[in-house]
Amino acid sequence: MELGVKMIISTEECGYCGACVSVCPHNILELSEMEIIAHEGCEECAFCMVVCPLGAIKRGEK
Repeated sequence: MELGVKMIISTEECGYCGACVSVCPHNILELSEMEIIAHEGCEECAFCMVVCPLGAIKRGEK
């Protein structure tokens, strides 16, 4: 799943813990029944990437 075109969540690696959702300052992430939903508005702060305990979030190519 791509967050805009900047951050990518690997659905294979994601443990759906919600850490990324709670740390996003723009409130664009939502945890819903074993799925992370990304709404528009990612500013590429990378807080989600830093707090992910499984390393499931990476920077995408611009």
